[in-house]
Amino acid sequence: MKKDIHPDYHLINVKMTDGTMLEMKSTWGKEGDTLSLDIDPSVHPAWTGGSSRLMDTGGRVSKFKKKYEGLGF
Repeated sequence: MKKDIHPDYHLINVKMTDGTMLEMKSTWGKEGDTLSLDIDPSVHPAWTGGSSRLMDTGGRVSKFKKKYEGLGF
């Protein structure tokens, strides 16, 4: 395997939407940086069975719905 072609794999802190912190290995950021998630498995409908709704951050959901309103969404 070639040397010095792979990104640095280090520990970061991941802040979930409910405020809990997890420590994970990642190539994102630098050692000890904190990644704050907007959507995580505790709130996303794909993991919760669809009972919760996504928060419309910055009007993205409404913008998507408006753009594709004629296609039956």
